[in-house]
Amino acid sequence: MTNLSVNINKIATLRNARGENVPDLLKVAADCEAFGADGITVHPRPDERHIRRDDVYSLRPLVKTEFNIEGYPSDEFMDLVLKVKPEQVTLVPDAPDALTSSAGWNVGEHLEFLTGIVEKLRDAGIRSSIFVGTDVDNIRLAAKTGADRVELYTKPYADEYPVNPEKAVAPFVEAAKAAFSEGLGVNAGHDLNLQNLAYFHRNIPRLSEVSIGHALICDALYMGLEEAVKQYKKQLTTEI
Repeated sequence: MTNLSVNINKIATLRNARGENVPDLLKVAADCEAFGADGITVHPRPDERHIRRDDVYSLRPLVKTEFNIEGYPSDEFMDLVLKVKPEQVTLVPDAPDALTSSAGWNVGEHLEFLTGIVEKLRDAGIRSSIFVGTDVDNIRLAAKTGADRVELYTKPYADEYPVNPEKAVAPFVEAAKAAFSEGLGVNAGHDLNLQNLAYFHRNIPRLSEVSIGHALICDALYMGLEEAVKQYKKQLTTEI
């Protein structure tokens, strides 16, 4: 079974636009779980333009499924996650001013750094996931860090899918095979949506988790949050 983790960054963006507590981020997180989400994802950034540090602390006792915190492992970020102790930390190579995650780690260039970070997370009882592309050698190096999982950056798949689904998914199938052969679990995220998710899931049936925010929240504007969560969960069933 593949878990759906709902990224609620966009809810925080909307809230912050007015400087008040509407929409209520904590209520949205609880509602996503009630509607069937298997986890909640946040990506706090240094400028706190969406998720704030105090949001992370407030969410920790509230989230009853799995709490996944994404981010670049700066000293400040590591201080936060080691205090909060989510179920999973996803390590991304974003610059502080990045609009969104746009590439995976070059693990070879940062092998020692990532290995040290993964060790700290493991010692704290936190599952680690490294954000990567589909390069097989890079994924094998990710396994050498001691990480538990990799998260595949799926924007290239989403871009190619409308033109040629088979070509789009092929590198991800090979990447997943390489990860599994190294004992890594496989997550996926970025630009997955109701049009392309089911096909991706069918081709990588041992996928542990997808993290989806932007598309799901956009769909919720039309169909409502409850129906959006249910529709995304439906894409992850074997019957589709």
